Amino acid sequence: MAWWSSCTFDAYTSATGNFDLSAPAVTSFVAMLALSTLCFVVSTITGNASQVDKIWSITPWVYTWMALDTSNPRSILMAVCATIWGIRLTWNFNRRGGYEWPPWNGEEDYRWPALRQGIIPGFTLLDRRVPWMVFNLTFISFYQNWLLWLTAAPSLVVYAAGRSTACCGESVCPNPSLKALDFVAAGLMLTFIVIESVADNQQFRFQTEKYRRKGAGEPLDGDFADGFNQSGLYAIVRKPNYASEQMIWVCFYLFSVAATGDVFNWSCLGFILLIALFQGSGWMTELITLKKYPKYAMYQKRIGLYLPFKFLWNKSFGKGKENLATPLMKE
Repeated sequence: MAWWSSCTFDAYTSATGNFDLSAPAVTSFVAMLALSTLCFVVSTITGNASQVDKIWSITPWVYTWMALDTSNPRSILMAVCATIWGIRLTWNFNRRGGYEWPPWNGEEDYRWPALRQGIIPGFTLLDRRVPWMVFNLTFISFYQNWLLWLTAAPSLVVYAAGRSTACCGESVCPNPSLKALDFVAAGLMLTFIVIESVADNQQFRFQTEKYRRKGAGEPLDGDFADGFNQSGLYAIVRKPNYASEQMIWVCFYLFSVAATGDVFNWSCLGFILLIALFQGSGWMTELITLKKYPKYAMYQKRIGLYLPFKFLWNKSFGKGKENLATPLMKE
């Protein structure tokens, strides 16, 4: 396995260099631009900035199917894994009220109003109409859709590698077969989908019960009194669903590594930028949560955001929820 080879370069030029209007790289990119424009127009008219959120769990696996090579078992496996991810996440988004009729309605992610009101440090200008419109156009509508296209880009690399003479030695790979890395990638991806599902279910049950108790006038105790979930997977990391989401697309990238035999190819930009996005969105989510729930600061001291190192350290040294006067690990 190499860092970069003629196979990877040829797969890159095959995917992006000929501008064949029938090529998956071109058709999927054009679809992405059309969706970006539609999201901007609809969000501007309706005032609901969560239009990209509604297609977040749909477009990546659609792009993967657009790049499907039915003669390549790797391409089929990628499409199946991405579809499993998409169906599960779409179902979860729907049960939280993300979809309504007409389709441009539905729940708006609470972070967008916070940004629009100018209460997030560094983004105070967004409470004005023109800066918000520019932000909506560039980041929310176009950048996020481009990022979703990039996360699915390993499927384009696999499609192109199957037609690369440098990868196959012929115009088309005669009998493409799966490698051990493909099974590792699929197994890990499905594992993280299960973890993400468990985390989402735990959070959904917690929030449902919390608001049921509030509506019934019942007393709140434990985590319900604190206002946020600290049990199950949330006792290990603060955002287990977000952590799993990032790892899912790292695993998806491994399929392109198996196809090219190289550690790096251009589609790695997808999971790298996704991880970067989650650092920013995680910071903003934490900031909003801290303002709403003061005890969240103690939770931050003993549990890591995406990685379980604090949990393992505190578990090893007997540091628990009941003894937090002096945290063993600093932020």
